[in-house]
Amino acid sequence: MDLPVHDPPTIAILGAGIGGLAVAIGLIKRKVPVTIYEAADRFSMVGAGIGLGPNSLNAMDLIDPRFRENYEKVKTQNERLEFEHSVFDALYAEEGFGEKRGWTRGLIGAPYFTRSSAHRRDLLEIMQSFIPEEVVRFGKRARSVEQVDNKVLVEFQDGTSVMVDAVIGCDGVKGITRQTVLGDIAPEEVQPTFCDMYIYRGIIPRQQAKDILGTHAGDAKFFMAKGKGVAVYPISQGREDNFVFFIAQSSPWLHGDTAVPCTKEEMTEDLRGFDGRLLKLLDYARPLRWPMWHHPKTSTYYNRRVCLLGDVAHACSPHQAAGAGQGLEDAAVLSHLLALARTRDDIESAFQAYDAVRRPRAQKVVITSYEAGLLYTWRHPGIEDNMDRIVENGNQRLHWIWQHDLEADIKTAENNFCRLVLEKRCGSQDGQYTSSYLSAELR
Repeated sequence: MDLPVHDPPTIAILGAGIGGLAVAIGLIKRKVPVTIYEAADRFSMVGAGIGLGPNSLNAMDLIDPRFRENYEKVKTQNERLEFEHSVFDALYAEEGFGEKRGWTRGLIGAPYFTRSSAHRRDLLEIMQSFIPEEVVRFGKRARSVEQVDNKVLVEFQDGTSVMVDAVIGCDGVKGITRQTVLGDIAPEEVQPTFCDMYIYRGIIPRQQAKDILGTHAGDAKFFMAKGKGVAVYPISQGREDNFVFFIAQSSPWLHGDTAVPCTKEEMTEDLRGFDGRLLKLLDYARPLRWPMWHHPKTSTYYNRRVCLLGDVAHACSPHQAAGAGQGLEDAAVLSHLLALARTRDDIESAFQAYDAVRRPRAQKVVITSYEAGLLYTWRHPGIEDNMDRIVENGNQRLHWIWQHDLEADIKTAENNFCRLVLEKRCGSQDGQYTSSYLSAELR
């Protein structure tokens, strides 16, 4: 079979967060030309702690082995050896942390799991080191993304525009590429859904954390109560601890998309019944209520030449520490597929194969992360405040995320891509040319 002459497509990535940088690293590694368009005037260091499970580290390896190697130099583990394999220790948020009940420990983890987290700033600094300066265009906030024939027109708020062969939307939970992909297919799915929870968050220096929490500082903990809780875990190679207070809200969020200012008194009232030591952490939190959003339903991750990756596709709550990892898995699969595309006409086949493999798994992570939020705030039907059953459930629910065979996914996606390309080029499905044959030719 005569294959077309290699004609690399022009690919634009919208957004230079973790997902956007990850897929760019994968494409650059595979010598696929790409341009990143970022709304901010520089790489953003805003953010806090990020947890990464074994599947995330495996995805880094598959994107570019150097990515994983550099991450290992800045990762943060639990301080004490007894918590090495624990994603967190489940405790009561009440006075005494459950000791009055005889509860002293509730480890959730696995023997093969080693806790790994980082400050978002440290992770992004590593990722930026792989991106040549000329690849990024700053100050480019997309105003519209429109498909015109077999091209994609991106118009920016500064009045400029660009016409490309494909767009990878990495523009976050409220990104406009979601409208482009879903607006005509499932308009009710475009906007994110409130997670029935808002948060207070902050970062505290390790010594101050130890002064407040004593031996509970330095290792990941989740202090739980009815309809609320707080997770505290180490970042910045042990120099700081990140904390997030979760407060359930059953009514709709009516305050817009952004964080809402509040008072210290309101924060304290939200956490009535908490141990006083936990309340002292609020001294290191900005007085803001951050609504949590997710995408529990997304009917497709692509529409012709526009594809969704990361939070814009499958934003989830943080209760399984799985969101960033899913973006990395997206990047590993999609960069591999786009490297196989010999012509512009292959792009949609790559996007279709990516969607078929990634969407079922990533959407399951969204749903189960929401369920974990119910579990850890004592709202899970049938479990409620039964800490023994919470720990039992927690120790069963993460293996399918952590132990997933991403290499098998990539192979499946490659086979699907090759089949789709064959069908288009041969105009038949008679199997005359095998996927392995085309895969070899594409390389």
